[in-house]
Amino acid sequence: MHEPAHPSPQPDAPRTADRPLPEPRLLSGVYGLVLAGALAAALDSPDEQTNPGTDALWVLLTAVAAAAAHGYAHVLSHRMSAERGGPMAGLRAMLAEWPVVAAAVPTIVLLLCAVPDWWTEADAVEVALVVNTLILAGWGMGTARRAGRTWPASLRAGAGDMLIGLVIIGANAVIK
Repeated sequence: MHEPAHPSPQPDAPRTADRPLPEPRLLSGVYGLVLAGALAAALDSPDEQTNPGTDALWVLLTAVAAAAAHGYAHVLSHRMSAERGGPMAGLRAMLAEWPVVAAAVPTIVLLLCAVPDWWTEADAVEVALVVNTLILAGWGMGTARRAGRTWPASLRAGAGDMLIGLVIIGANAVIK
């Protein structure tokens, strides 16, 4: 029998032991980016006096609260499954959600750049939404590549994540 020199390409084969799952940090980062962008867009109301410093603080506090809530949900799920871990395991679960907060940092920094009137709060929010959308695309693609996906599949994953950011941008445009 004749063996082909190169095996035929496989469409995104199922994950095997040598192909790791996407890192939870990256998944939490996507959540944090979406949360920060949507909140910044919601806080930037054209009918109100602008206060980008307060909006940046709200984005930070919301990201911290969301991270703590997600970590606490893990604690509850472990208790429900009768696993033992104690208070330290609970604290570790909550601290493990730091990527949600870290992902909000670009939005916070951009909002803070509007405090000294370097640009308007509306401009800061628009730039933050675009930056977050581009980061979403990159993380989606990078996560898929780390999971062993092909380039076409990774590009589709990046485009899918980017679509989330584009929906937020579209909603911001329509609502305002």
